[in-house]
Amino acid sequence: MGILHQETVKHIAIHIKAAIDLLTSSDSVELSEIYHQITTPPHLEMGHLAFPVFQLAKLLKKAPVQIAQTLTTTIAKSEFIEDIQPAGPYVNFFLNLQQVSQRLIPQINQGVFFKKKLIHKTEKIMIEYSQPNTHKILHVGHMRNLCLGNSLVRLNKYLGHEVIASTYPGDVGTHVAKCLWYLKYMNKEALPNKNQGDWLGKIYILATKAMEEQKDTDQEASNKQKLTMILNQLEEKKGEFYELWQKTRQWSLDLFNQTYAWADVTFDRWYFESEVDSSSLKRANKLKDDGYLVESLGAIGMDLSEDNLGFCIVIKSDGTGMYSTKDIELAFSKFAEFNLDKSIYVVDKRQEFHFKQVFKVLEKIGFAHAKDCYHLQYDFVELPTGAMSSRSGNIIPLTDLVSQMEETIKANFLNKYIGNWSESEIKLTAHIIADGAIKYGMLKMDPNRKIVFSMDEWLKLDGDTGPYLQYVCARIHSMLEKYNFNLNANCDYDELSEPSEKSLVLKLMQFNAIVTQAASQSKPSLMCTYLYELSKIFNNFYAECPIGKADNPKIQVMRLNLSQAVSMTIEKGLDLLGIKTPLRM
Repeated sequence: MGILHQETVKHIAIHIKAAIDLLTSSDSVELSEIYHQITTPPHLEMGHLAFPVFQLAKLLKKAPVQIAQTLTTTIAKSEFIEDIQPAGPYVNFFLNLQQVSQRLIPQINQGVFFKKKLIHKTEKIMIEYSQPNTHKILHVGHMRNLCLGNSLVRLNKYLGHEVIASTYPGDVGTHVAKCLWYLKYMNKEALPNKNQGDWLGKIYILATKAMEEQKDTDQEASNKQKLTMILNQLEEKKGEFYELWQKTRQWSLDLFNQTYAWADVTFDRWYFESEVDSSSLKRANKLKDDGYLVESLGAIGMDLSEDNLGFCIVIKSDGTGMYSTKDIELAFSKFAEFNLDKSIYVVDKRQEFHFKQVFKVLEKIGFAHAKDCYHLQYDFVELPTGAMSSRSGNIIPLTDLVSQMEETIKANFLNKYIGNWSESEIKLTAHIIADGAIKYGMLKMDPNRKIVFSMDEWLKLDGDTGPYLQYVCARIHSMLEKYNFNLNANCDYDELSEPSEKSLVLKLMQFNAIVTQAASQSKPSLMCTYLYELSKIFNNFYAECPIGKADNPKIQVMRLNLSQAVSMTIEKGLDLLGIKTPLRM
């Protein structure tokens, strides 16, 4: 249960409850219930906040419209409540936004607002995300998982949870064996001295094509034998292929770390498939010996037919494990190592059935934390030409994309500053804008909706994009600098009167509630929507409320403080999305 942290909303809820208690001569409605039902009317002219009374119909034995009228005359006004009006089954409140601003804006500008306690109970949560396969190309599609997981880590930390960020790269398996096979038997190129991870991903594509071409030929059986030999060497941790695996695996890990550094992402714990290979099979065999697993058609697993989950294979007929084998072992390891309250797996929707099986197996073998494991699924990223595939090579390598985006940003926005800005500032700004464009583009959509990647659309400085929000912040920074903004100067919010000023204050009030929703629902898209709406309101304010030519100095100071609050709120919101803001653009 969340804390009633919105001061003005809580103030109104208290007054509503007092009126209801007076009408019913009882303490029949919880304050928190009233608080969480208070909403925002569709138009500013209708009111600043609204309370729906439908749920009171049974209690008061009246029609909702009558109840709204009665409450309007019963609720007491206050320093924050300027007027109360019925609107059908709603009670609409007009706030004294001068008083609200006097408390709210300094809290934001001093940073206190962003340190409020928002929930009663905090938890220890592991969020596992970014599970790229070594020996494959890291492409733009991988960024959705990376951006989503990184933002969820930040959002949950903001709420006060202790969050362990983990990653689980796939560093063993058939895809690795194919790559090593090609390097040994097919490759004619010299091993590279740089960009080795990207080169290795291209080798995987060539290996896949070579295997396909040799399918249904005399060479196919030989290739299968070689793949088995390679996998055995990796399992036994010895032999020339094991040594080649160690070397090439590091190339991929170097590429991963390079990407994570570029995206400002860090992990507290790295798990690897190779790390749980042996231990997972030992546990699976013990589960078989203990009678939890049964044999079916040569394979060993658990019959989950009663749960409409079919047969979950844990040990294949050749004695090797499955992804399920490793995930069962990994669940035990995570909770034992970190004493978690919750474990979240950020993995695409193709694995929905897999995780349902794994979690059900964990439940049936008596794993106490099975109920605390959650699969957060998301849809795919596609190109305008269709779905991406590492096997077919229909992808945009991430390193190529980053380089192309940064060069495009320089050409379109920043090269005009050559001579005025240092080369390092231009380079850093291009990086920040590219990073913001990718992360915002990946996060603004609900996780359950598909994303179509378009570099040109995501780099626009107008519309619902990361660069647009970054530009709004840069614009505010420039303005505050121009007018020598002084945070410590006395500010009189009695001067606040324009509709766009009031709209800004009302929107700023909502920030912490949006963070709470975005974290609890695992939807950073809610924060994206909020920030875009706040930015649009600010642009209306900027157009309608002159600052340099304000009617008097008091109004100018008030509007500068309001602008600073908007800037700090957008910057904090973007930070929760993993996005930085350049000082100028």
